[in-house]
Amino acid sequence: MNTLYYDCAVIGAGAAGLCAGAAAAGQNLKTIIIDRESHPGGVLLQCIHNGFGLHYFKEQLTGPEYAEKVTENAVKAGADLLMDSTVIEIKDGGKEKILTIYSGKDGVTLLHAKAVILAMGCRERCRGNLGIPGDRTSGVYTAGAAQKLLNIHGVLPGKTAVIAGSGDIGLIMARRLSWCGVKVKMVTEIMPFPAGLSRNIAQCLEDFSIPLRLSTSLTGIYGKDRVEYVTIAPVIDGKVDHSKEEKIFCDTVLFSVGLIPENELSKACGIKMHPVTNGPVTDSSSMTNIPGIFACGNVLHVHDLVDFVSLEAEKAAENCVKYVRNLHKGKGEDFREDIPVTAEGALRYILPVSCKKGEEASFYMRSSSVLRKARLTVSCKGDILAEKSLSYVKPAEMIAFTLPAEKTGNLPPGSTISFSLIPVNEEEKENENGKRK
Repeated sequence: MNTLYYDCAVIGAGAAGLCAGAAAAGQNLKTIIIDRESHPGGVLLQCIHNGFGLHYFKEQLTGPEYAEKVTENAVKAGADLLMDSTVIEIKDGGKEKILTIYSGKDGVTLLHAKAVILAMGCRERCRGNLGIPGDRTSGVYTAGAAQKLLNIHGVLPGKTAVIAGSGDIGLIMARRLSWCGVKVKMVTEIMPFPAGLSRNIAQCLEDFSIPLRLSTSLTGIYGKDRVEYVTIAPVIDGKVDHSKEEKIFCDTVLFSVGLIPENELSKACGIKMHPVTNGPVTDSSSMTNIPGIFACGNVLHVHDLVDFVSLEAEKAAENCVKYVRNLHKGKGEDFREDIPVTAEGALRYILPVSCKKGEEASFYMRSSSVLRKARLTVSCKGDILAEKSLSYVKPAEMIAFTLPAEKTGNLPPGSTISFSLIPVNEEEKENENGKRK
């Protein structure tokens, strides 16, 4: 059995893992990045369309180009890559974490690390997760599986398609299939609003005259050897109206119905999970409830832009470096003095769930509904710390907000900071009612 010793072990060699590894190694931490695939880059390698890197690299890149750049950064910084290797267990040994790793080449390896950064990404929900009735037939894919089949292996998944769900991968595949001569009959979405970015709705559906059917559920998939048709029905007041069911003929179905953070490892080692995001609960240092284990990227919560994944990963690595250095100084126990943060109003969730007193903190959040205009208010015990006006807020598009250090420096002990998203029209009504009183 092999044994390795590192300051920092990063699990996952996608954008998050590579950027975290580069940042940690760049600060002279002995760092290793572990991934079960043969090549670093993660899902970026199959995303051959452009639009990546506008925030992080200040240029427009394809997925493989972005992957190449972040891999090069990690290697240049001095991070080691361990590919074709799967982490099957993390044990918390206090000031040391012990990872059990398996690979076909080296067998079992025990890796001792002072800190761990979780960057395992996410996986797609599939037909089985949704319980769609009908026949067990070929021609049914997740959008990501169809993307890999087409972009990596050069194989068309079918001739006529229906895409269930308006997630970004599904929207991008609607355009990709159209370019390749596949007729995309429609994209259905069970919610009354799209799940993907506005730019993808415009560029991938509207530019190709592909119908988007909102408040519509895929109710069945039928065929003998391969998909022959699907049934769809409207969703009214949250319920599927089967009396208005339609039959749509196609030979291919793609599911783009959401992503699930890959957290089997996290749960097994006792990390507390967020009930909304299905990712770890972290503080403002990106650290989980287990000291020395950090999380970033889509394993934490699903992002809409890879650029935000990279920036979040760098922040996690920066705090990982501080943690390891504090361990060397014997100060590791004082690393977690944070102020709780809550999400109110039309916010579905906010991360991190706490911020450090007197330090700048970056927050990411999503709304629970579509709002034409809204106001984001940050308050503590009724006092407004910060405000921001927002236009066209959508659940599909993440809201980022940075709270300056001076806003929390003088807060009294026992404080809680509340982030609240309020529709402007409701706010105006409240103000008007107040004037009348």
